[in-house]
Amino acid sequence: MKIFSTFRMRLLSILALMLITTLSVQYYLNLKTQDENIKRTEEREQALLAGFALGLNSITSATYLVDFAKKEGKTLYGDAALKRIKDILIINNDWIITDALAEKYRPYSDKNGKAVFIALKDAKDLPPLIETEKLGADIDKFPNRQSIAPSDDVEAHAIPVETTDQGRWYVMVIDKNDRPDTLAKVIQPLIPTLGILLLSTIGAFFLVWRFTRPITNLSQAAKRVADGDLNFRLENAHKSDEMGRLAMQFNEMTAELEKTRELQTQLQEAEKSAVVGRLASAIAHEIRNPLNYINLTLDHLRKKFTPADAARKETFEKLTRQLKMEVERINQQISDFLRYSRPPKLNIQPVSVRSVIDDSLRIIEPQAAEQNILISVVERGEIPLINADAEVLRSVFSNLFINASQSMEKNGGNLNVIISQGTKCVTIEVKDTGGGIPEENLSKVFQPYFSTKETGTGLGLAIAKKIIDEHRGKIEVDSEIGSGSCFRVSLPKAD
Repeated sequence: MKIFSTFRMRLLSILALMLITTLSVQYYLNLKTQDENIKRTEEREQALLAGFALGLNSITSATYLVDFAKKEGKTLYGDAALKRIKDILIINNDWIITDALAEKYRPYSDKNGKAVFIALKDAKDLPPLIETEKLGADIDKFPNRQSIAPSDDVEAHAIPVETTDQGRWYVMVIDKNDRPDTLAKVIQPLIPTLGILLLSTIGAFFLVWRFTRPITNLSQAAKRVADGDLNFRLENAHKSDEMGRLAMQFNEMTAELEKTRELQTQLQEAEKSAVVGRLASAIAHEIRNPLNYINLTLDHLRKKFTPADAARKETFEKLTRQLKMEVERINQQISDFLRYSRPPKLNIQPVSVRSVIDDSLRIIEPQAAEQNILISVVERGEIPLINADAEVLRSVFSNLFINASQSMEKNGGNLNVIISQGTKCVTIEVKDTGGGIPEENLSKVFQPYFSTKETGTGLGLAIAKKIIDEHRGKIEVDSEIGSGSCFRVSLPKAD
């Protein structure tokens, strides 16, 4: 039965079913038409037989045809047969019409009461005579003789009757013909066939559209993948036919391509980290020693060569303090390079996330007070311990708090920390009311060396993300210009 689940066999089966249905309907219509033709032929024969019998009775008796029809129409011949008969003419051996059903051909009396008969040659408007080959030489006596009968609605049949004493007489029966004589009658039998052909055509169009749609979808999907959208998947991969298997293989291919791209990205990051690591080591070796010498020299200068004059002393202290701050800033940048390039050595153990946050907040509390920043910490419910390295994690939240305070350094604002627990993790939200991050930069804030600050290295959030990833957690950001930003950190609960 698996063969019928294939695309090819399903299409062939449907086409075969359509063909069988078409032939069956056509066969049924042919049978019906044949039955109708047989029925019409029988009715015609019965009408001719009834007309001939009436004419024969008129020849052999003195009773007129009209009286015979009224007398025996409902018994011997039946209404159905007589309704088909338009007229019956009795023609004697002198080619005179001696009797007729229609009044215009009947004998009539003149003003002297003498019977007047109509000669056959004077009979007008007679329908065409058919089956004339049986009449022999007498055909020339009939005015309605024609080699080809026109398409009238009636036709005439001449039947010879050999009498014993008066020679050959003729009974002419005029009845309805059953030949289609109009375009509508000719087309009418073709209507069912045309209907079947129309339905078959519509069905063929539907099948073509139905079975080519997966190919169109596959073509569009290939274009999207070629444009770089490796996350796209075809929906009809569950089908068991060829198109379903092709869709499944296409999805597997795109999944492998996506994995390959991820591996390439990871490889690029690893290469970048290796380069940064070598650069950081060189910087640490080549720059830190001179920085330490400069820092020690500044301390020595401040102790030994401080001016006695108060004004000059204040200027001297200000300049040396600024120099030490710049030295510290350079030293911090070197530390960031080293921290990002080297994998952290974590000491994972159960830790209270609230204590880590409190320790990190102490670093910015003086600055927050100067900038008029209001800090609040909210715990929603009883917060469990988390699996983390407290010392390393403290640097993450310190970086987030410093960034938040810097975003509000002009007008002040609120720094809200919300701690809540989920099914398997603890979530910490750090919200500020600063200027916010432009939408086009949201996807870049965790990339190394990306920074909107003139003096920033772009490693703070990159290091934070790397530490959170090492903790098997997750960090996300939402922001709106003018309303502030929200950094959301999720860390696993302690076992």
